[in-house]
Amino acid sequence: MTTTVVFETHATTEDNESGRSTGWLPGRLSAAGRQQAVLLGERRRDDGLAAVFTSDLARAVQTVSTAFAEVDDLPVLHDWRLRECDYGTWNGAPSTLVQGTRVAHLDVPYPGGESWRQAVGRVIGALRDIATGWAGQRVLVVGHVATRWALDHGAAGTALETLTREDFAWRPGWDYDVTHLARPAAHDGSG
Repeated sequence: MTTTVVFETHATTEDNESGRSTGWLPGRLSAAGRQQAVLLGERRRDDGLAAVFTSDLARAVQTVSTAFAEVDDLPVLHDWRLRECDYGTWNGAPSTLVQGTRVAHLDVPYPGGESWRQAVGRVIGALRDIATGWAGQRVLVVGHVATRWALDHGAAGTALETLTREDFAWRPGWDYDVTHLARPAAHDGSG
């Protein structure tokens, strides 16, 4: 049975529009972002989803709460491990600074923060738990660049070195087979 993660980015924020990299700051959707979130809900409402997972950062939570405001029977689960990379003292800094140094911070943490490899490893831990707990189902994950990179790296096998050099191009969702990320069942010692 295939376990599928449908990934969508959080909707556009005021920081996105002003050229800032929010990182672990909460962020707030812009007017355009609120409309994008409504469209996400329309796109995914009847998509056979068993659950929605989101980072606990306000911009991702607001995206999901706006997208699924009219849906009562879909579990929404928040997981801090799905957060963006922690840029440390650079959270909220100009995007030209933060994104322009991604390659340098693949393995070296941002000042007071984490490296991209650490962020992706954290997200892959959450994805393993999702693949195990929601085996054979289709779930939506709403997150950030680090979330998508974890899916590209962990589920699709793309090297992080490649991802740090590519532009993050938005599109209306990505599907990933995460079946192989599931944790093996613990042996109970019987038999």
